[in-house]
Amino acid sequence: MSYPKLELFIDGKWIERTDEGVIPVINPANGKVLGYLPIAGARELEIAEDAASRGFKRWSRMLPIERFKIITAATALIRERAGDIARILTLEQGKPLAEAVREVTLSADIIDFLAEEAKRLPARGVPARLPNVISQTVTRVPVGPVAAFTPWNFPANLPSRKLGGALAAGCSVVIKPAEETPGTCMELVRCFVDAGIPDGVLNFVAGVPAVISATLIASPHIAKISFTGSVRVGKLLGEQAARYVKRYTAELGGHAPVIVCKDYDGAKAARLAVPAKFRNAGQVCASPIRFLVHRAQYDAFRDELVRGASSLKIGSGLEDGVQFGPLIENRRVLEMQSFVDDAVENGATVLCGGKRIERDGFFYEPTVIEHASLNARVQNDEPFGPIAVLDVFDDIDDAISRANRLPYGLAAYAFTKSLDLAHRLSSELEAGMVGINHFGVSQPETPFGGLKESGIGQESGLEGLLGYTEVKLISIAQS
Repeated sequence: MSYPKLELFIDGKWIERTDEGVIPVINPANGKVLGYLPIAGARELEIAEDAASRGFKRWSRMLPIERFKIITAATALIRERAGDIARILTLEQGKPLAEAVREVTLSADIIDFLAEEAKRLPARGVPARLPNVISQTVTRVPVGPVAAFTPWNFPANLPSRKLGGALAAGCSVVIKPAEETPGTCMELVRCFVDAGIPDGVLNFVAGVPAVISATLIASPHIAKISFTGSVRVGKLLGEQAARYVKRYTAELGGHAPVIVCKDYDGAKAARLAVPAKFRNAGQVCASPIRFLVHRAQYDAFRDELVRGASSLKIGSGLEDGVQFGPLIENRRVLEMQSFVDDAVENGATVLCGGKRIERDGFFYEPTVIEHASLNARVQNDEPFGPIAVLDVFDDIDDAISRANRLPYGLAAYAFTKSLDLAHRLSSELEAGMVGINHFGVSQPETPFGGLKESGIGQESGLEGLLGYTEVKLISIAQS
């Protein structure tokens, strides 16, 4: 399948052009234009808001089992079309096709889990204190129309978390994907449309991010905001949401530490770290970045990590066997070089990589550096790219303290054979998700979210579904 013609979807209609013009979508593997995305202006956004309001009234009144049938019909189409959707994803985002296929199929699993859980949203009875009160029930109701904003690094997975949770709970949605990667989300929306979702329940817009977010957040029709992206933008949208007393979920950045303890095989930990660190060229919010390795295991870990990073097959995601694709845009390549140059100025040694790959597209070498001072940017700001930072430790208390020193708290990882140490690390590491002896913390059934400045609330899992609901008490007395 070639790259599709890009359109917006508003109030049951596909829109191929607007008065606002278009935005080019670029293939990061070669820098060439893939297509042109229509820009939603004030008129389109007004129609989308109104449609979502009308769609919510219809969708929220449907039985959960009826919504379930439509949603799972859509996920069946997602699986049926997974190969084509994955190719679109790779063309616009750059990740290897095998990763893209896994992302699309996992997205269907995420939506299915949320739809299944919505059939049995918990309610509880509360005993009354007054004799004439015959029933008190605490139940869950859908929060209302949702404005959802997603980034470019997981163009199928991240929209699916929001669409799955919101639609399963009974909410309507206006979704705006990243303008760099709109085609994947558009095809997911098409699956819902083809599955028979009622008009107005699901609307797809794109354009100027600041204009769209400000407009939708201020809209009286929109009840909840769901955002995945940077801490800086997340704070800004949170302020806007608070101004209008809108419910707000934010999954923001991370700077994940990894502690490799004295009792764990350093080379084994490094072999596990290579695919986790360099998956999607490091453009993963839960990506391991700061590796704190016990001195007894440091050399073995370092050597194996460098060997693994240096042996990755690099190229276009559509090429057979490619393990490492491009960054999303040239600006990110320049940013990686800035991180590395600053680290070297602050005492770091580059063990491998550390420079742009001279070829078409936006490629940067898988990079491992060691011993950057704590003043280096890469020790404090999320690089969001293929840079691993190695440091040695002797005392576990020091390692935990260094792991927790940043305002981020999305994911953290540790490797140990000690049950006692595993429990201590899982308790003391300040993160919303802690992986002990593995990196696979994100699954359809598990909540995804962070502590501190890494976000508010969760996506996926039961908690992700509950985030699209409100608590409602129903108390009935005798007449």
